[in-house]
Amino acid sequence: MDVELRHLRCLVAIVEAGSFTDAAIDLGMSQAAVSRTLASLERTLGVRLLHRTSRSVAMTPAGTQLVGRARHLLDELDDIVREARSGHSRFRLGHAWSALGRHTTAFQRQWAKLHPEIELVLVRTNTPSGGLAEGACDLAVVRTAVDEKHFASMVVGVERRHVVIAADDAWARRRSIKLDEVRDRVVLVDRRTGTTSPELWPTGSQPRLEYTADVDDWLALIAAGGHVGITPESTATQYARAGVVFRPLQGAPPVPVRVIWPRQDPHPSTQAAVALITEVYRA
Repeated sequence: MDVELRHLRCLVAIVEAGSFTDAAIDLGMSQAAVSRTLASLERTLGVRLLHRTSRSVAMTPAGTQLVGRARHLLDELDDIVREARSGHSRFRLGHAWSALGRHTTAFQRQWAKLHPEIELVLVRTNTPSGGLAEGACDLAVVRTAVDEKHFASMVVGVERRHVVIAADDAWARRRSIKLDEVRDRVVLVDRRTGTTSPELWPTGSQPRLEYTADVDDWLALIAAGGHVGITPESTATQYARAGVVFRPLQGAPPVPVRVIWPRQDPHPSTQAAVALITEVYRA
């Protein structure tokens, strides 16, 4: 006989209730059925899990270990069931770094007004697909190339590039920076999701590039001095922080902002979300 979920639920209920009688009430079972279920679990495992008296129960070492893991497993199962049951009543918008930038709040508020029955959840996943390939979201905002074979996509707007520098850097006193000037600095890039590449500069005049893998690490290294970064303007909105400043970059092409979604079985709210995102960018 295999261990079943009913066995684990029964064990946890007994421990939490403190008695077979109370556990039977909580589970909607007879006390005899609770006893049989626990006995079946102990036979299957070949170990004693509880010491039973007429007034109380106490866990054996094996019981203590199993109850802890059973609670975790049952909580995970409850989350899975809750997620499955919520189905299309929840819409997850994924992004790698900066969501919709300064348009994020407008999108959230308008979505809540237009679609109050569908919960909007923002999910940050630092992957090239913004969490879509990993199944973490239903629609993702990306600013890099996409896999057109598996994902449908649409450009919803463009964003100007900014240079990110330490607050005490000499450039921090300037209103803007030219792209040609950046080639003399060390540029910090997120290898997986960053929008900066050597192709921004002519061959032979590229700056030295160094790499990081997360926006917080990226900002911390820039704030420490010695590095600069180039990023879409949305990063300035989502990650304004002490120690770094953002300045417009002259001479660089803007960054297209795309939304991507699965070609097969997209969420029913996908087109409504794409239309609203396009609207807030145009506004």
